[in-house]
Amino acid sequence: MIQATTARTVLVTGASRGIGRAIALGLAQRGFDVVANDIERQSAHLDGLVSEIEGLGRRAFALHADVSDKAQVTAMAAAAIERAGAIDAVVNNAGILITSPVETLDDGIWDAVMDVNAKGTFLVIQALLPHMRARGYGRIVNIASIGGKQGAPEQAHYSASKAAVMGFTRVLAQEVGALGITANCVCPGIILTDMGRTNLEDPAVKAKWTANTAMRRIGAPEDVVGPVAFFASDESAFVTGQTLNVDGGIVFD
Repeated sequence: MIQATTARTVLVTGASRGIGRAIALGLAQRGFDVVANDIERQSAHLDGLVSEIEGLGRRAFALHADVSDKAQVTAMAAAAIERAGAIDAVVNNAGILITSPVETLDDGIWDAVMDVNAKGTFLVIQALLPHMRARGYGRIVNIASIGGKQGAPEQAHYSASKAAVMGFTRVLAQEVGALGITANCVCPGIILTDMGRTNLEDPAVKAKWTANTAMRRIGAPEDVVGPVAFFASDESAFVTGQTLNVDGGIVFD
């Protein structure tokens, strides 16, 4: 298990449930203190997460913010730095998926998905970059998706948002590499979360995805933790601008 080489603090967005919660807990188990973010209506879940992390002997803080709102993100970043003292790593995990075929896709849904998944990633990074630049250190891990590489019917807007995250990360890595900051993407595959169940409500669809996965199983949120921990640690100090599929063998590029 990759451990933080020194005391490190990570900000995880969308941390109240699913992959974000698993990442926050997994990084705490690996020696990170955690600033856990989500929207205010998830406060009960977020508070429970903070208590669980504190039970592991790590510091934990809950901060509410909608990552698609610049003012809220700016305030969250300032509060995270003030309360934690420093932010060494950020995991941009917050995301939404609302399925719809392209022909009937409402532009409001398109905007909502883009605002959280793509714009939210940009806003969080932009708010933290001055802090990371000043410290000469940072680990940025953006949670994209294999959907950004090959997509699925009724997810064109989601696929576009995740492809945007990957493209943004590649350019970001080029801009910040000389500052001691790395930026990488993790691309989960079919993961059994509340959002992932959108792909798995039909038993036939679940069976299809299981059969199409080389490891012949659907992923769990905990399967994503190790790769994120690698990118958030000093073990990946010479790795930047990369996208790593964590899908059990669906996409092979």
